[in-house]
Amino acid sequence: MTKETKYTEDNIRSLDWKEHIRMRPGMYIGKLGDGSSPDDGIYILLKEVLDNSIDEYVMGAGKTIEISIRDKQVIVRDYGRGIPLGKVVDVVSKMNTGGKYDSKAFKKSVGLNGVGTKAVNALSTYFKVQSIRDGRTAYAEFERGALTLKETEQETSLRKGTKVWFVPDETIFGKYKFRNEYVAKMLKNYVYLNTGLTIVFNGEKYYSENGLKDLLKENSTESDLRYPIIHLKDSDIEVALTHSKTQYSEEYHSFVNGQHTTQGGTHQAAFREAVVKTIREYFGKNYDASDIRKSIISAVSVKVMEPVFESQTKTKLGSTEMGGGLPTVRTFINDFVKTQLDNYLHKHTDTAEAIQRKILQAERERKELSGIRKIARERAKKASLHNKKLRDCRVHFGDTKKEGYLDTTLFITEGDSASGSITKSRNVNTQAVFSLKGKPLNSYGLTKKIVYENEEFNLLQAALNIEESLDDLRYNNIVIATDADVDGMHIRLLLITFFLQFFPEVIKEGHLYILETPLFRVRNKKETIYCYSEEEKQDAINKLKGKPEITRFKGLGEISPNEFVHFIGNDIRLDPVMLDKEMSVEEMLSFYMGKNTPDRQKFIIENLKVELDLIEEEV
Repeated sequence: MTKETKYTEDNIRSLDWKEHIRMRPGMYIGKLGDGSSPDDGIYILLKEVLDNSIDEYVMGAGKTIEISIRDKQVIVRDYGRGIPLGKVVDVVSKMNTGGKYDSKAFKKSVGLNGVGTKAVNALSTYFKVQSIRDGRTAYAEFERGALTLKETEQETSLRKGTKVWFVPDETIFGKYKFRNEYVAKMLKNYVYLNTGLTIVFNGEKYYSENGLKDLLKENSTESDLRYPIIHLKDSDIEVALTHSKTQYSEEYHSFVNGQHTTQGGTHQAAFREAVVKTIREYFGKNYDASDIRKSIISAVSVKVMEPVFESQTKTKLGSTEMGGGLPTVRTFINDFVKTQLDNYLHKHTDTAEAIQRKILQAERERKELSGIRKIARERAKKASLHNKKLRDCRVHFGDTKKEGYLDTTLFITEGDSASGSITKSRNVNTQAVFSLKGKPLNSYGLTKKIVYENEEFNLLQAALNIEESLDDLRYNNIVIATDADVDGMHIRLLLITFFLQFFPEVIKEGHLYILETPLFRVRNKKETIYCYSEEEKQDAINKLKGKPEITRFKGLGEISPNEFVHFIGNDIRLDPVMLDKEMSVEEMLSFYMGKNTPDRQKFIIENLKVELDLIEEEV
C-alpha cells in the first residue's frame, strides 16, 4: 500500500526575490549558456544593465556610456541623471520597484517591468551599484543578491550618473566566456538606434550618424546590393531596406524602443505587409508577395508606449497598440510606409526600376522552380513521416516556435554511428538530429535549383524551415557535428558553403556552430578527464600522475552515448561560425571553394597543422 503524501501548511514555502530568480533564472533571462551564443544569459545580464543607461539617453540625459569587460567583471558607467540616492539599494533589490513605473519619467522605455537589474544582482557573485547626483554619491555592494555593504551618502566631485559592476555567477552559467564579437554587435545596434550616442567598449568607440542605414551597411557589402539603401524615418518609426543580388531569403532586423526583437512580432509582420502593399500599388500590379520580398535586407524600428513582449527577454513584440492616442501598430506602420516609400520611389525612379527588375527575375525563377519545388516538398514530407533523416525534438512536435525555442538545437551529423550516439545522448525536449548520408554536394556557384534537386539539401532546408524567411527558422542553434579529421573538416566546409551560398543570414544572425568534441580521454581508476587539445591532454596526464590510460577518439561514433551526454549537455562546447567583415560572402566562397590559390593553401596549412599532426601520429 502506497503511503499517502501529506499536504499541509508546512508544504507551502515562500521564496524571497533573489531565491526565486536563482531557482528559475530562465524566467528572467531566457537560456543560460556559456557565452558561445549571442542570446546566452551573460549577454542578457549586460543588456539589462545597459537598457537602463540607454533609457537615460533617450530621456535626454548622458550622451556617453562606457563599458569594460575584463576577467569576467563587467563595468557599465553612464552619465545620466543617477538613481535617487535614497533608493540605490531598493531599485536593484526590491521587486516592483523602479522609475519605469512612472510613465512621465520613462515614456517609451524598454525595461518596463522593473526586474532587469534585480536579476543581474541575484545572478552575480559580485554586484555593486553607485549613483552620483547633485554633487553627492552613494553605493551598495551585494553577493548573489544579498546586501553586503551599504555606504551612506557623501560629497563627490565625480560627474553625475550611474556605475554598475557585476560578475556573473559560475554556479549558474558554468565556465562562461564573454565573446567581444557578440558584445560589439549588441553595442552597434544600440548606437544605430540612438544616433548621437557614443558607447566606448574596452577603449573602442561606437557611434552612428545614419541609424538603420548604417546597420544595413554593416551587415552587407555595397557590391552585393541591387540599389542604394532606402532610409526613411519619423519621430516614432525608422526603416531601411534594399535587396541583395546574391541572397535568396528575406532578412529582417526589427526593434522596439531600442530592444532587438530577434523573433519579430506585430511590428515586423506589419512592415512586411506594408512593403508588399506599397510596391503593388506603386507599380499597379498584383505581384506575388514572395517575389517582392525575396532577397530583401531590411530593418524597422518603432517606439511604442508601454510595449507588451511575449517573454521576459523581450525578443518578440506582442503589442497591437502604439499608445499615446496613435492608431494600431499595423495601421501606423502601413500608413508610414505607404506614404514615405511611395514618395521615395517617385523621386528615385532608378531604384524603382531596379526593384521591378528584381521582382520580375524572382517571378521567373519561382515559375521555373514551381514544379521542382512541389515534388521536393512532397519528398521532404514523406521523409519526415518515415523519420529517417530527422529525429525531431518535443518543442517542435506539431508546432514551429513555442516556449523553449531559444534552447532548441539541431545537430547535423554524418554516418549512422555518430548520429546514433547523439540521438541516444540528446535531450529529447530541445535537441534534434539530422543525419547526412555521405559528404554533401559542393554547392559553390550553383543556383537555388540545386537545393530542391539534391535530396540532402532539400531535406535539410525542410527540416530548418528556411525556404523563404529566417523568421520561420525552427531551431535557434544549428550545430555541425563531424569527426575532428580531414574528412570531417571537409564536410564542415561543404555545409558552411551551403549556408553561405543560399542562406547567409543563418550565419549573419549567429545561428551556426561547430560542435567541439574531445580528442582524448585520460583516466585512471578514480577520475576521467576529457581533453580537447594536446595541451589539455598534457595537463590531464600531469594532474592524474602515474601512467593513466590515454584514448585517442578517431571519430564521433567511437564515443559511447553514456560519454557523449557530457559533450552535448551542460558542458557543451560550441565554436560559432562568423562572417569576416573584411570579405563579402562572394569573396569568402571564392576563397574557400573556388580554384586553388597560394593564399588558400597557406591558410589550410596554418589552420589544419595541429589536426594533421595528430592524424600523422595515429598513422
